[in-house]
Amino acid sequence: MFGVICTLAAVVLLAYFVIKNYYPPFILLFIGLILLLIGSFMGNPPVSAKTATNFLGFDLAQAFTDLTKSRIGGLGLNIMAIAGFSYYMNKIGASKALVKMCVKPLAAVHSPYVLLGITYVVGQCMALFINSAVGLGLLLMASVYPLLVQLGVRRAAAAAVIGSTCCLDLGPSSSNSMRAADLLQTDVVSYFVIGQIPVAVCIIIAVAVGHALVQRWFDRREAAKGIVDDTSAGSGSTEDAFAGAGPAHYAILPILPLFLLIIFSPMVYDGIKLSLVTAIVVSILIGFIVDLFTRRQFKECCQNMQSFFEGMGKVFTSTVSLIICAELFALGLTKVGGISTLIQLAASQQDLGLYLMLFVMMAIMVIATIVTGSGNSAFFAFSPLLPEAAASVGYNTMALVVPVQLAASLARPMSPISGVIIAVSGISGITPIALIRRTIPVMVFGMIINVIAAQIFL
Repeated sequence: MFGVICTLAAVVLLAYFVIKNYYPPFILLFIGLILLLIGSFMGNPPVSAKTATNFLGFDLAQAFTDLTKSRIGGLGLNIMAIAGFSYYMNKIGASKALVKMCVKPLAAVHSPYVLLGITYVVGQCMALFINSAVGLGLLLMASVYPLLVQLGVRRAAAAAVIGSTCCLDLGPSSSNSMRAADLLQTDVVSYFVIGQIPVAVCIIIAVAVGHALVQRWFDRREAAKGIVDDTSAGSGSTEDAFAGAGPAHYAILPILPLFLLIIFSPMVYDGIKLSLVTAIVVSILIGFIVDLFTRRQFKECCQNMQSFFEGMGKVFTSTVSLIICAELFALGLTKVGGISTLIQLAASQQDLGLYLMLFVMMAIMVIATIVTGSGNSAFFAFSPLLPEAAASVGYNTMALVVPVQLAASLARPMSPISGVIIAVSGISGITPIALIRRTIPVMVFGMIINVIAAQIFL
């Protein structure tokens, strides 16, 4: 029981400090070290005998060192490579070229609410290659948002759809997907194809239909109340939306890593083994050659390559550090034993244990994401508990990991402090609270379909 009290207190403290805008990685690290100290007094040393320093104070720091070593060379390097590639694609205008190609056909759709649903589907597909929810949201606000408003869609409806276009962390470029694949001891492409795609397709269809219906209901309700929509706010011309976009053939460049990883995977051709980082490096070199032949400015093209390494460094300070500190926090929770007690309690419920475990883990992810505004911090903090939770009830680990991982990202558009909601609301002139009133019903519907689809396909 003492472990449960410590666990609940740690979660409450984490939520408090994050809401108060303290630096999340250090708060996770600090609380994690306190939990490790408490756990050591309960007879659970913070590190294994192999790496122990024989002094408790040093062992606490050694736990951080061990996690850093294990993450930097594997998951951390993958995430940094993806981020560097994303920065390089932005620098040469390839990301904008991809968005320009994808959103151009949307102008042919004249039914506003059908267009809302299609906008979500297109945006979610683009999220496979543009792995920043905020970055994709800003691109769509500059390009698609004015079109939606001109067709008569209220600003709040258009902003709600755009703010949730990246509500599923899918594909090899997603850090949550990488972490989930790591937990399942499989490669990220197999996790994406076998685990995510069957469930995600169902969710995408449900969210697209949900947006069309929910936004239409909100719009009619506001119109019936006589609420006038100021269509001038943030609905300027799309002429400048793609300033700096590369030529049309650049649109293929952001897709290259995913294409290479799928082609040279055990599911297609296993004669060549290709890692994610190697695929990124190959794609970078192809991008450089294409850029060089297009611009014919060797010095400028070389200078653009700097963005790749800058992106790697920036994501280390924002995401990789968060991952390591979140895992230390999770390690601390494990050492005090509170989570194990809760898992055993759920597992003891016999027939209800399996579904109770799924709903408990999803609830933890959703609450943590809404409180922190980040699906990454929530998933990385609590995902290490998933294999133990699945084993305790004899549950297929993938069937637990996939819906919980997707739930963490589905909850992001429900948080008024998430980066994408703040960015989209700022441009559209809608308050974050007014925006999430429109996203919450759709995301809840998506979570219901998430659970059902996971039970059917996994």
